[in-house]
Amino acid sequence: MNQTKQRDSRLIDACKQHNAKAQMQLYDPYCKAMCSVAARYVEDRFLAEDIMQDSFISAFQKIETFKGEVSFGAWLKKIVIHKSLDWLKKKKLKLVALDTETPQDTTEESSWDFAEKSQVTPILEAIESLKERYRIVLSLYLIEGYDHQEIAEILGIEEATSRSCLMRGKKKVRAILKKEKYAKIS
Repeated sequence: MNQTKQRDSRLIDACKQHNAKAQMQLYDPYCKAMCSVAARYVEDRFLAEDIMQDSFISAFQKIETFKGEVSFGAWLKKIVIHKSLDWLKKKKLKLVALDTETPQDTTEESSWDFAEKSQVTPILEAIESLKERYRIVLSLYLIEGYDHQEIAEILGIEEATSRSCLMRGKKKVRAILKKEKYAKIS
């Protein structure tokens, strides 16, 4: 077991005993990363911080349910994502079905060809500049690793809508990157 897992395991045990000091020690290494996760879904940085705080409160309230099957960070990240999406649902985010059919061109999903693959920041900035429906689906699919069925369940949309939003979002990101000369023009 590596040092991080050992530290987290020890702190989680103390958190289960409602130890506030242990909660702060568990909070510190994860707060920035979890705030970044929330910021991928909500555009306001202060709102992302609120969601991150609420997520930690929920995590500490539900710490007894943490079984250690995944890392604490992965478990907490899932809470942050769900809190972010819950906020968007409260805001009545409507992902209107753009197409009722699955897009025919599925090669689009795997054909990302960037001039400099190490340039992740411009890609993330391009994703963040998209409309919510595209930004959320792209973030869930490309960054968080959810598949279309999971995205459809989480957002309460059809799988075809998820595929459509992904395909159109990727086209928009590609156009932004081409405009900024980050992607090869094919």
